[in-house]
Amino acid sequence: MGDSGDSSKKGFEGTGLDLPPNKHGNLISASSDENLSDILLRIKSSKTPTVINYGASWCGVCSQILPAFCKLSNQFPKLSFVYADIDECPETTKHIRYTPTFHFYQDGERVDEMFGAGEERLHDRLWLHS
Repeated sequence: MGDSGDSSKKGFEGTGLDLPPNKHGNLISASSDENLSDILLRIKSSKTPTVINYGASWCGVCSQILPAFCKLSNQFPKLSFVYADIDECPETTKHIRYTPTFHFYQDGERVDEMFGAGEERLHDRLWLHS
């Protein structure tokens, strides 16, 4: 089953992936329903364009796109990037039916949605919303 000590790791640490460092402080992960609710409230009152990556540690496609998501946060310093694991935030993510799902926000409103991976597709959407 794996090391029981790993179950306490949340967010980026809980993925077990070697992720590129964030250079601009614009990348965070939600570690609980309460944390994600707070982040969503901040997004709604913010003018900063934001993208949320809804994924899961057990999802192979999510594991493939997450390093690219982290890398892209360095290429788009004016955007805020949020990673939310659906198992760590089950109540606030119960509307998510597919992983990964990306939600794009501008001026506090959700303006776009993307399902699945594809670094080039994600880059193009980020460029469009930056």
